[in-house]
Amino acid sequence: MNEGPPCLPKMLFSPLADVVVTSVEAGEEEIRVEVRSATEGAAYPGCGSWSRRVHGSYLRFPSDLPVVGRPVVLSLRVRRFVCTAPGCLRWTFVEQVPGLARRHGHSTEQLRSALGSLGLALAGRAGGRLAALIGIPVSRSTVLRMVHALPEPTPPPPTAVGVDEYAMRKGRVYGTVLVDVETRRPMELLPDREPETLAAWLAQHPQIKVVCRDRAPFYAEGATLGAPQALQVADRWHLWHNLGQAVERCVSQHRTCLRAAPPAAGPSQEPAAQETPTSPWPTGHRFADRVRARHAKVHALLEAGHSRRSIQRQLRMTYRTVKQLADART
Repeated sequence: MNEGPPCLPKMLFSPLADVVVTSVEAGEEEIRVEVRSATEGAAYPGCGSWSRRVHGSYLRFPSDLPVVGRPVVLSLRVRRFVCTAPGCLRWTFVEQVPGLARRHGHSTEQLRSALGSLGLALAGRAGGRLAALIGIPVSRSTVLRMVHALPEPTPPPPTAVGVDEYAMRKGRVYGTVLVDVETRRPMELLPDREPETLAAWLAQHPQIKVVCRDRAPFYAEGATLGAPQALQVADRWHLWHNLGQAVERCVSQHRTCLRAAPPAAGPSQEPAAQETPTSPWPTGHRFADRVRARHAKVHALLEAGHSRRSIQRQLRMTYRTVKQLADART
């Protein structure tokens, strides 16, 4: 085995100032790098006391990122120090090298970061196959474990929040859901729809500039109390829903205008007498004919003395449909 070039240690461990590379051996199967800590002592994490008294040392062999397709294994010598603090429960402790390897870890931080990035991009199986191609033989379980070990990303504080209700027991118990409008991620579930509860949550987030809310009055009151600096807007679904309801009411009020116009009278023909409209649907419409037939059957059975429940069973209709047809005279 021969030693590698002198620039290789600086290239591998340039971000770490407290690591000294003692030797590099480039073999046919792997590259072994002997490293040690350059500090004179270490601090025990339990009591925080600093110690320079060395009790002993041993070797660790964490894996690092490959070089030119060949795996790199570190021969890391770590020291065990004697804790000199009076009353400390630990007599000895092992030094740690921040940024190089963590406690009981079999991989360096650079290798863990690379495997985590592969797992986030490709998941387990594909990430393991790509890692093997670049010289990191790992299983899909290892890739997924590196992904699970990554810290949760901290989202930025929301500036636009959506407010709407959700049902814990439909028709009985409702709460409030708060969603980040920009990232479309739920942020909080409030236990009720009271204005005070919403106002208390908004008061804890003074950076909110826009409240996109349901048009319920209690949400308007809560947004006004908790975030007076925010602009309140109606969400898109409720705008479309209210528009649809307004159009439906308008069409229902002017349904007689939708009937087909009578044919124009010729010069030698007398204008036909206008018949009194009896249905909003044009004559010959399939839906209108079916409704007229069902309406006639219901009223015929009512005149014969049948009850609405009996008509429901005979015609196989819902009770609500029978009631609507029975209440309508025409």
